[in-house]
Amino acid sequence: MRSEPRDPTSASGGHVCPWWIIWTFDNPIRRLLQPPDRVLAGLVRAGDHCLDIGCGMGYFTIPMAAMVGEQGLVTALDVQRRMLDGLMRRARRRGLESRVRARLALEAGPLVEQPVDFALAFWVLHEVRDQSRLLRQLCDVLKPGARLLLAEPRLHVSGGAFAASVGRALAAGFERVDEPAIALSRATLFTRQSIV
Repeated sequence: MRSEPRDPTSASGGHVCPWWIIWTFDNPIRRLLQPPDRVLAGLVRAGDHCLDIGCGMGYFTIPMAAMVGEQGLVTALDVQRRMLDGLMRRARRRGLESRVRARLALEAGPLVEQPVDFALAFWVLHEVRDQSRLLRQLCDVLKPGARLLLAEPRLHVSGGAFAASVGRALAAGFERVDEPAIALSRATLFTRQSIV
C-alpha cells in the first residue's frame, strides 16, 4: 500500500485515522446525531470561502459546498489521497465539483492561497502533531471576524486535552465565542482576534 506524505497535520505517534474506517462514522446514524446543516447553521453563507481541515471523504465538505453556492468555494485538506479521491467522487455525483478544491496537506506552503470566511476542524485536531502551528496557520488565513469551529470526539479526547487545545487556539490569536452543543463532541466556536 502506498504511504502518504508526512505533514504538520499528521499525528504525534503517527496515528492518522485510516481511510477505510471512514465508513464506520460516515453513515445514516451520524446524520441523525450530527446533521451537517444543523452543525453548520449560521456559520456558512452563500459566497463564502470555507476551509475543511481533515475533511475525510466530505461529510461536512459536501454540505458546505451546497451552502456556499456558485460563487463560493470549499477547500478540503486531508493527509490521505484516498480520502480526497473519495471526496471528489462524491462532489461530482452531487454536481458540486466546481465548488470544491481538494488539497493534500503538505508541510511546505500555506493552507490556502486566499483568505477564508470559515474554517472547520471536526474530530481531527487530536491527530495533529503540532497543534499550535496549525492553529497559527489557521488564524493567519482567516479574514477579520471569520470563525473557526473546533470539535473533538468526547469519548476519545478528554476534557483536559480539549481544554489544552482551546488554550492553544487562544494563544494563536483566536477569541472564544461559543461552546455549541454537538452530539458526542466537545466543541468551541472561535473568531479571529481583531488586529490593532
